[in-house]
Amino acid sequence: MWKLKVADGGGPFSEYLYSTNNFVGRQIWEFDPEAGTQEERAEVENARQEFHKNRFKVKACGDVLLRLQMLKEKKDKFDLSIPPVKLGENEIVTNEAITTTLRRGVRFVSAMQTSDGHWAAEIGGPLFFMPPLVFALYITGMLDTLFSQEHKKEILRYMYCHQ
Repeated sequence: MWKLKVADGGGPFSEYLYSTNNFVGRQIWEFDPEAGTQEERAEVENARQEFHKNRFKVKACGDVLLRLQMLKEKKDKFDLSIPPVKLGENEIVTNEAITTTLRRGVRFVSAMQTSDGHWAAEIGGPLFFMPPLVFALYITGMLDTLFSQEHKKEILRYMYCHQ
C-alpha cells in the first residue's frame, strides 16, 4: 500500500539529499506491500477501480489515497462527524446552517493539512516530465535502480488513466 511521507529526508537516496529548511513541503509516496489492514487495502483498491471506471469523465484523481490516509491519521485530532447540511430548494438558509457548514469545512481542511503545515496534493507535472525522465533513466541504465515494480505499475496506471 502507498503511504505519503511528509518532510522526511530519509529514503534509499538520502545521502544525496540536502535541505536548508528540514525538507518542509517535501512529499514522497512510499510503497509497503504489508502496510495497512485488509479493510484499508480493500478501500484503496476500490478507490483505484472507481477512478479507472470514471477516468473519461473525471481526469483528476481527487487525491483519494491522500484523503484516506490523512483522515485516518487525524480521526482522533479532529471531530469530522458533523453531518452535512441539506437544504431544499425553497428552504431559507439560517445562521445555524451556515455555521455548521463552515465548521465542517474548516475541520476537513485542517485535517488535510500535513504535519509541516502544507497541503499535499497531486500535480499534473508527471504527465509533462515523466516521459523524458523515463527515457533518460532507461538510456543511462538507472530505470530499475530508481523505480521499483510498484513505481512502474503506478506510473503506467497514471499515464493510462490520463491519456
